[in-house]
Amino acid sequence: MGRAAMLKHFHSLPKFFLCLIWIAASVLVFDLRFQVAAAVLAFALLWLGEGVRLWKMIVLTVPFALFGFGFLTTSVLFSAESGYALQMAGEQSMRRPDFSPGLVLFARTLACGLLSALFALTTDPGHFVRALMVHLRLPPSVGYALMQAMHLVPDLGREMQSLRMARAIRRGRALRRLPGPGEVAALTIPLLAFAIRRAGRAALAMEARGLQAGRPRSHLRDVAMTRGDAAGFAAGLALLAALLWAL
Repeated sequence: MGRAAMLKHFHSLPKFFLCLIWIAASVLVFDLRFQVAAAVLAFALLWLGEGVRLWKMIVLTVPFALFGFGFLTTSVLFSAESGYALQMAGEQSMRRPDFSPGLVLFARTLACGLLSALFALTTDPGHFVRALMVHLRLPPSVGYALMQAMHLVPDLGREMQSLRMARAIRRGRALRRLPGPGEVAALTIPLLAFAIRRAGRAALAMEARGLQAGRPRSHLRDVAMTRGDAAGFAAGLALLAALLWAL
């Protein structure tokens, strides 16, 4: 998918469509070798190319692994296949699968999870939303609302940590690593009030920006695509085509 060292500088739109194409190929190609190759490639680009910590990638893939764990245990531990796995193997494979259908579905969930993480961990959300507005004509009101939502989630986490520290200092107790049920209940109302204030400010900011549909707009930062972005997109497609041909 292009040069690993340049993934963070790779234009977000070609990278987005390239990841979608790889995920679509992972869904359509019912072959364990392809799923493993896609997962290993995404893992190598994140770990070796972008320097993402190993524990972070493991945490990100846990939900996907849990989804496919049922297929894996059924096929490996009990030497049987679920009806869904057999149906998927029959619909998506023109021949009898070389490997257990449950194992293929498990590898597919990991591959799709790592490909999704590849895009999420190497893409600036603000740049992506601006690219959608400039190149795909996303309404500015929708784009600005998306950016507000993406910033609200980490801000809520920081606000919760500040409230927890304030409560711990006031009570003279050490800050617990994980909040207990009582602390969570006590923090619900302050966090809700914080979210409501943020939503009100976002609404005022959107109104002040004049985010009406159909009006010409200018953009602060240029999100133009370069020849390097086109070359990276072509390289990703060529790698996919070569892998499919080899299989």
